[in-house]
Amino acid sequence: MPVNAWTFEGQPQTLGDTVTLVEGGSFCVCGPNGDIRSGGAQGVYHSDTRLLSRWELRVDDVPVEALQVIPAEPYHATFLGRTRPRPGQAESTLLVVRDRYVGGGLREDLVLRNLSEEPAGCVVALHVGTDAADLFEVKVERVRHAGEVEATPHPSGLRLFAADRSRGARITVEPDDALTATPGLLTFRVVVPARGEWRTTIQVNPIIEGEESSASFPSHHALEHAAPARRLADWTRLSPDIATDSPALAEVLRRSRQDLGSLRLFDPDHPEDPPTIAAGAPWFMTLFGRDSLLTSWMALPLDQSLALGTLRRLARLQGRRVDPLTEEEPGKIMHELRFGVETGASPHGGHAYYGSVDATPLFVMLLGELRRWGLHPEAVEELLPHADAALGWIETCGGPDGLLWYRRKTDQGLVNQGWKDSFDGINFADGSIARPPIALAEVQGYVHAAYVARAHFAHEAGDAATERRCLERAAAIREAFNERFWLADRGYYAMGLDGSGRPIDGLGSNMGHCLWTGIVDEDKAASVAEHLMSPAMFTGYGVRTLASTMGAYNPMSYHNGSVWPHDNALIAAGLMRYGFVEEAQRIAVGLLEAARAFGGRLPELFCGFDRSEFPHPVPYPTSCSPQAWAAAAPVQLLRSLLRLDPWVPYGKAWLAPALPEGFGELRISGLPLAGSRVTVEVPAGGGPVTVSGLPAGIELITGPRDPVTASGRDSADPHRDRRLLAS
Repeated sequence: MPVNAWTFEGQPQTLGDTVTLVEGGSFCVCGPNGDIRSGGAQGVYHSDTRLLSRWELRVDDVPVEALQVIPAEPYHATFLGRTRPRPGQAESTLLVVRDRYVGGGLREDLVLRNLSEEPAGCVVALHVGTDAADLFEVKVERVRHAGEVEATPHPSGLRLFAADRSRGARITVEPDDALTATPGLLTFRVVVPARGEWRTTIQVNPIIEGEESSASFPSHHALEHAAPARRLADWTRLSPDIATDSPALAEVLRRSRQDLGSLRLFDPDHPEDPPTIAAGAPWFMTLFGRDSLLTSWMALPLDQSLALGTLRRLARLQGRRVDPLTEEEPGKIMHELRFGVETGASPHGGHAYYGSVDATPLFVMLLGELRRWGLHPEAVEELLPHADAALGWIETCGGPDGLLWYRRKTDQGLVNQGWKDSFDGINFADGSIARPPIALAEVQGYVHAAYVARAHFAHEAGDAATERRCLERAAAIREAFNERFWLADRGYYAMGLDGSGRPIDGLGSNMGHCLWTGIVDEDKAASVAEHLMSPAMFTGYGVRTLASTMGAYNPMSYHNGSVWPHDNALIAAGLMRYGFVEEAQRIAVGLLEAARAFGGRLPELFCGFDRSEFPHPVPYPTSCSPQAWAAAAPVQLLRSLLRLDPWVPYGKAWLAPALPEGFGELRISGLPLAGSRVTVEVPAGGGPVTVSGLPAGIELITGPRDPVTASGRDSADPHRDRRLLAS
């Protein structure tokens, strides 16, 4: 039976001591000596298909001993190894160098270097294989057609096909004078000169639906001229330059910029469009609604092209019909785009699944945020009808109470459809699992913010009727949320409401997103902040998804006690929005210290053990890395610490740095804002900030925004929100 691509809720097997290389929608997972061993999750993947399930190098029938992996660009690494000692030698004198480049398919430059005074004759064998497995089959450890593949030699290599010959790869070798190709094996009989070397280049081109495409690093082109190299160089050159006295901040921001650049996706059918971004490696190297929207939002200080590209691609994929199997509905923003055979994807268009309740309001929020940054005004206007269609879906498919609920349409869909989408991710305080339909707390915040954003569009256009309608809906949602979700006896918001309208009373991180979107009443914010930063929630490295006092708490679970960097970045932004500066700083410092422990890269998530129990953050075994919204989290943290809040359509920009002690001097050059490049200098010790290059007509306000205004509500007139629009 085919693997059900959409109902997999949980995580795949541990990848162990592996190396991951990524470039757009392609990636490679291999061992530390460069080998890809069959039988697990390792492989070279493209278009959600495992092109190579085996790639094992032998010299004189012995595996190469790993010495070191030298990472370079996200798509490139050098694997150093050595062979076993030659006869009569105490130690090996043959160094093996494997330079690997991933993109589309694979290029490997293989070098044997002889460090002895005598020529070395040897047999180099590369065992290759493919199961042409769909990514989802690998993910759930249910590869059905292992062994049902065809390997055909050709003059300069091999062709590997699935049983139906629709998907596979062509392997070529240059030069091929020492090559013998047999099914599943490339053999080279070589003599490596004394103090000399032997080299060859092996190219793997993907074959998808019978069509072969070239890998991104052809052997006849200089590597620096390859498309991924050019794109990454341009991304780095155009990104803001950040100089800081904090080594931890400098390292994590450098890694974030690199990872975000490597995860970008370019649509070959629309080459004129800016890129979108994949959710993360290895399992989510494709466009996601929620993940790509939130990542683009958090990355805005670094680059706004991701936001525009993501909005355009999602607009083209916006729901147009009712389909219970894919959960598509008119106006709905999709959850996930796949290209594998198991999802019924076409080779070019892919297959979209729409089982997400939050991607649709997030689409409208991001469009409004792009407007606030004053970028791409014509494109933003073009996308406004898609925002109205999204709000139309919210109004049509929301509940009669004005809240937005979810429930899967068939047993093929995801049970939970918010960001905590594991089957047990939404639960009561006693540990019992909440049953759909469910109205999530953070989703109501997203909807509230979406209507406020649309009201601003209407205000600028002089459309008083639409402005009034959107503000009234935002106020109604806010009022219903604060009345029905607030647990007065406990001092925090419920995670959601279940099908009977009962508050789901688990204490979780969801309410931190509600601070971020401004739906929280000011008189409740202090209690929310206190709970988020309590010992039950805050580990010292970040806020747990679920409090340690809850019945379902497990610090090693996916959503019930782990720490997610993107979750914490939004919580910190919410705390700062409501004026809880010290609390936001504690989260930022904790995450940066965790990043340092992880080698400068924040993973998708890590275990929620308390810092007092273990001195280092404990990895979550199947966490994606690199992962998009984890990579964007440090950028969002920096924005929060700067209290950077541009409102270009109203001619204002707030900037009131609140850097933690020890951060020292900070200088940002080339910050994109309203078509200009701005330089921000924050002196050590909290002196006055210096800003240059600000666009004409923008007033710089060097104090924090009023928490009442920032929350999107005029407390004297909650139904009109004129104070927000006047700001």
